Amino acid sequence: MEKKYVVGIDIGGQSAKIGIVDARGEVLTQTVIVSNKHTVAQEFVDYLAQTVLTLIKQADVEGQVRGIGVGAPDGNYYTGDIEGAMNITWCGKETIHFASMLSAATGIPVSLTNDANAAAMGEMTYGVAKGMKNFIMITLGTGVGSGIVIDGKVVYGHDGFAGELGHTCAVRHNGRHCNCGQNGCLETYASAIGVARTAREWLDMSDEPSLLRGMENITSKDVYEAARQGDELARRVFKFTGRILGESFADFIAFSAPEAIVLFGGLARSREFLEEAIMESMNENVVFLWKNKVKLLFSSLKESDAAILGASALGWEL
Repeated sequence: MEKKYVVGIDIGGQSAKIGIVDARGEVLTQTVIVSNKHTVAQEFVDYLAQTVLTLIKQADVEGQVRGIGVGAPDGNYYTGDIEGAMNITWCGKETIHFASMLSAATGIPVSLTNDANAAAMGEMTYGVAKGMKNFIMITLGTGVGSGIVIDGKVVYGHDGFAGELGHTCAVRHNGRHCNCGQNGCLETYASAIGVARTAREWLDMSDEPSLLRGMENITSKDVYEAARQGDELARRVFKFTGRILGESFADFIAFSAPEAIVLFGGLARSREFLEEAIMESMNENVVFLWKNKVKLLFSSLKESDAAILGASALGWEL
């Protein structure tokens, strides 16, 4: 029987999204399970495997699934392991042989990578990067992730962890401290957390009127909503963030000469306040060889399906 379907699984610290996907990129059925109620990896894998098999049965595609693709924090494409994912309760500092465990539990081949690389695979298979051979995927969420595609292949490096562009230095002097231990990382400025931090710092440094003033626990969503309502400080926060992204993108372009940089994630929804600043800053700082040549694209994948689609793209390689 022809195997016309794949399973996509996106694992996060709180939940895991699972879906059955066909060759056109249609998610036939999907579900979400809690991912943080187990402290033993095998228990979670067994729970996940049973959910996958039930979903396959519900979709009436038993025996027709080619493979399972998994996107997970600190997922190593070469080994199929999740290595030291501190925000996952059943992993922590351990190395979990996740792909082999899930394959054994389901009887289906499994391929695994980190979530940003999965997003790049999804865009190349189903989204705005379809047909592109050279592009960089940037995920703007709680952190800043990246997937680098050169000659149609995701770059993994010698150990499987290449592409941590969120931890390149964006501010060299007196930069913000990052959870990775370095200072000035792009992630500390251009993530959702970074945007909220910029807003709070600027409010503390001035008496400028703002819709954000007086708010407790400001989030990037609060900054976005204020910007939509015309708040000048909020709009400057996005312009500042966009310029930092543009400067970093100029460096990334010099490395791989991509056709495009593709943005994905919650913060990318603030496109109307980021795009112009990113493009101006990128073209001001890039080497003349690539000035005005590299496109800035925003993911076209349906937000509710994007994580599943990204992971599922790995399944077609099996």
